[in-house]
Amino acid sequence: MSPSMSFQVALNFEDGITRFIECRPDETVAEASYKARINIPLDCRDGACGTCKSLCESGSYDGGDYIDEALSDDEAADGYCLPCQMTPHSDLVLSIPSSSAAAKTAAATHTATVAEVTHHSATTVGFTLDLDDRDALDFLPGQYVNIAVPGTDQTRSYSFSSGPDQRRLSFLVRIVPGGAMSGYLTERARVGDRLELTGPMGSFYLRELTRPALLLAGGTGLAPLLSMLERMTRQPSAHPVHLIYGVTTDQDLVHLDNLEDYAKVVPGFTFDHCVADPASTARNKGFATGLMDAGTLHDGDGDVYLCGPPAMVEAVRGHITSLGVAPASFHYEKFTPAAAPEPRETAEAAA
Repeated sequence: MSPSMSFQVALNFEDGITRFIECRPDETVAEASYKARINIPLDCRDGACGTCKSLCESGSYDGGDYIDEALSDDEAADGYCLPCQMTPHSDLVLSIPSSSAAAKTAAATHTATVAEVTHHSATTVGFTLDLDDRDALDFLPGQYVNIAVPGTDQTRSYSFSSGPDQRRLSFLVRIVPGGAMSGYLTERARVGDRLELTGPMGSFYLRELTRPALLLAGGTGLAPLLSMLERMTRQPSAHPVHLIYGVTTDQDLVHLDNLEDYAKVVPGFTFDHCVADPASTARNKGFATGLMDAGTLHDGDGDVYLCGPPAMVEAVRGHITSLGVAPASFHYEKFTPAAAPEPRETAEAAA
């Protein structure tokens, strides 16, 4: 492995801010962080204190030398590491036990041009952006940015529906009467408009797929899962991935053609959808929970990624509990489409 090459390391802080650094295989993650002026927690630099202890969520590395008091064998087996000692063997994603402010860093702000506005249906609109500095924005599939609504003093949070490797950034928005972004996109948006976005943010993102995965989307909660699927076209999994997409009415269904395309190019990927409206023409009428059983969850030997409105998230969590099956990992994000700024809750939990 040449010392001149470098790997990308994503540092995900407790407040949801993610910063990306480049790290050579002959330098520690802590050294690379400080070069990038990101002060992750650090005291000894010798693997003796454990102050920098973090969780590696994806990638491979050499853990370096340290004493048991700083990092036990059980912790190391669970993926914990010491950035002051570890050197990368691949791209990494680390969860850092501090806020971005404590590390004296912050989310970056970028400017962009509206490239396209697509009215998918009466309830859903999508838009794409050309970023002025696209190479300066890295993100993990599933993350979001805060976007300043043109002509207002308000911001809204939207997950990328595009993948990290795509040049244009895409987003999916539920049209809400009186909503700031909804009003802009349906009434005033024009190709060429300029806007600002800040990020990336969020701990809802695709981890390394070491087991089967179940993806669950409610409405425009499909967006971050599309970003994950786009990443899988470039980094396919050896394990099956199934997506269940639930909406309220037929007009809420969007991007089914995209899902069909992903089913053709992503090995092991399948999907199904359902519509709650009894008058729907969909094959499956009802809620996403109706398409879930212990087998769908691989009897607990699988990961779950869920993004949707609070009612759906809670219903799915309750249903999984009733099945008596605990997923190997459960990552979820709640969002609330509203006229007010969209609150988001992201978490990893046992079902």
